[in-house]
Amino acid sequence: MPQSIRQPDILEIARSAGKVTVDGLAAHFGVTVQTIRRDLSELSDAGLLERVHGGAVLPSGVSNILYEERRRLHGSAKQAIARACAATIPDNASLFLDIGTTAEAVAHALLGHENLMVVTNNMNVAQILQANETCEIVVAGGTLRRSDRGLVGALTARTIGNFKFDHAILGCSALDPDGDMLDFDMQEVIVGQTLLSRSRECILVADHSKFARSAPMRIGSLRDIDQFFTDSPLTAPLAERCREWGTRVCVAHP
Repeated sequence: MPQSIRQPDILEIARSAGKVTVDGLAAHFGVTVQTIRRDLSELSDAGLLERVHGGAVLPSGVSNILYEERRRLHGSAKQAIARACAATIPDNASLFLDIGTTAEAVAHALLGHENLMVVTNNMNVAQILQANETCEIVVAGGTLRRSDRGLVGALTARTIGNFKFDHAILGCSALDPDGDMLDFDMQEVIVGQTLLSRSRECILVADHSKFARSAPMRIGSLRDIDQFFTDSPLTAPLAERCREWGTRVCVAHP
């Protein structure tokens, strides 16, 4: 069965079941798992499905996909983004690392740096950076979000307000075509908005899947960002806006 015929049926199955699996679709259509993986990759690139371990789910505009699933998504892209971002951070710098799996990849990429002071609301980042004995780690207090070990809310924002960082490394759940950075959690949005005003350089790290997603709450705009590290070129209109705003875009290829 040609892919152009099969893919609408895959979407219908996903809409009725909420999730599809590679093995289940391969059996349903009588094709190989490799063929189904190509179908799901194409549907994901089109923003119609979100790839997860073993299959795919419908993209949501009101709630984020589970943290463990996010950790498995686009691993090579996140690592490439993290390496490119870390290469711009000098030794002896102060920085903030945000919640998110890409921020955690950046933490791994910073393990070779010396004499950093890292403030984070991501307990996973703090744990990763323990391996760097020259790194001073400050954990910003707040309300623990058990799903991803992030600390969020007004207390976190007040802690951040006591600092002026050399660099702040942020993530987002979605990037609107007009350049707005979006998220699902108001408490996390408050933290991100505070960071934009407390950092000499603001850096966004986000892979291409964020271009096809939507979320209901606005953190800020790429206008507020100094450097944006991603793994895929922006659309021509958004790239032109970034040039007008002075936002430097680095495309890091896996």
